[in-house]
Amino acid sequence: MDVPGWVWALTVGVVLAMLVADYLGHVRAVHEPSLREAARWSAVYVGIAVAFGVLVWAVWGSGPGGEYFAGYVTEKSLSVDNLFVFVLIMSSFRVPRRYQQKVLLTGITVALALRTAFIFLGAALIAHATWVFYVFGAFLLYAAWTQLRAGEDEGEYHENAVLRLTRRLFRVTDDYAGDHLVVRRDGRSWITPMLVVMIAIGSADVMFAVDSIPAIFGLTQETYLVFAANAFSLLGLRQLYFLVDGLLDKLVYLSYGLAVILAFIGAKLVLHALHTNELPFVNGGEHVAVPEIPTAASLVVIVAVLAVTTAASLLSTRHRPAGDRSTVSAADTEGDPTR
Repeated sequence: MDVPGWVWALTVGVVLAMLVADYLGHVRAVHEPSLREAARWSAVYVGIAVAFGVLVWAVWGSGPGGEYFAGYVTEKSLSVDNLFVFVLIMSSFRVPRRYQQKVLLTGITVALALRTAFIFLGAALIAHATWVFYVFGAFLLYAAWTQLRAGEDEGEYHENAVLRLTRRLFRVTDDYAGDHLVVRRDGRSWITPMLVVMIAIGSADVMFAVDSIPAIFGLTQETYLVFAANAFSLLGLRQLYFLVDGLLDKLVYLSYGLAVILAFIGAKLVLHALHTNELPFVNGGEHVAVPEIPTAASLVVIVAVLAVTTAASLLSTRHRPAGDRSTVSAADTEGDPTR
């Protein structure tokens, strides 16, 4: 793909405009989104992402278009898995429902910044060392194994080293002060649980970025498409959270489906690494004649796995009421957050 600088600038401008619209148009007025509002805006964001893919298909052809859609579907499915972690974090900190939008949007902004940095780092590594595909492939196979373990274990959030250090360095209030991040009490500055939970989601985003970037590079090596697929998959995540919040408990097999997808892409990366091999201790530094998996086949596999795991999950839990994993409701008072 030959992507002019003005196209890059326009795409980044659209992404930033969508973020600004979220901050000024949705999060600024503190409220809990209704199901109708979440559904409407989720449809808008998905529509924008699909329209972008159609534009890529029309301008650059079916190859880049198919790569974008494969990357977008994969990143969107991984983003749904990320919602489980967001739910656990906000449940642990008992974030009132009306403030969850602000927490989510901050996490999405941090995730977008981190993924952008990882995207350009990954692109630079690929451009100078094709052996990095071996590393990406091995990492995704390991990530698939961890997803299988996640499917077998009960989800429970444990504070990481970043949060423990934050609590040691700063005074943290026991209760929320509206949506303020810092307050003055007794002549001293305190940070609130609102800031702590944002740090929790931001630090979790680091692991999300490490998982997702190798996965999409296994589907396309076009940096522009990698950035766009990540950006558009993240931008609708806040609305999707409130749309599927009550259904998350029912997606009991999602981790297994994602494990299959990550293992598939990991194997695809290893095959590509062998096909472009330059390591002297592998086949004498010569390329290995192995088949490569086309983008169309990858897209079919990804969509089929997601469809099967989603249908199986909903069928197995069809008599189970949707659980409220999220946090306290909007009617709850702002009491002490769970530590």
